[in-house]
Amino acid sequence: MTEDVNDIIIRAKEGNQIAFSRLLDRFWNDVYGFQLKRTENENDAEDITIQTFSKAFDKINTYDDRFSFKTWLITISKNIHIDLVRKRKKNLLDSQRNEDAIKGVYDDALSMEDQLIQEQNLANLLRDIKSLKPHYQEVINLRYFNELSYADIAEKLNEPINNIKVKILRAKKLLAEIIRNKS
Repeated sequence: MTEDVNDIIIRAKEGNQIAFSRLLDRFWNDVYGFQLKRTENENDAEDITIQTFSKAFDKINTYDDRFSFKTWLITISKNIHIDLVRKRKKNLLDSQRNEDAIKGVYDDALSMEDQLIQEQNLANLLRDIKSLKPHYQEVINLRYFNELSYADIAEKLNEPINNIKVKILRAKKLLAEIIRNKS
């Protein structure tokens, strides 16, 4: 049985981390595919997709349910891409990042991915982590092995905290998929 998107969005607006995870699962491929066609570059498409979900999760309370959630995400994604192109055209490599004050979204309940990851022995887990892209390896190592907070990771990597949250969420999902495929 497929869960209704509107129910998931309501829970996400209440700050439920699992709801954010479900939205990411459901719409990641749509946003990533859209950006891959636009940018014709996997790294740019992935970065823009991460930023899209980061911004969407930060602004979830502004979502108007009279419109399609997918359309809302694609619009955010398109605007992020336009901004990226403008920055590159102006060659502002050292541009300052404007960060909005954000709400921390955290849920103590372990997700299915967290439970699966915890069940693996350390050697296999380290091997599986090494199969992730380097930026995912880095956030997993900082979060789970160095035990840094989201804020500390964001500061260390000089990225917005919501980008860090999305990267960690995405890394956990990819890692869980690797583990499941080996089972």
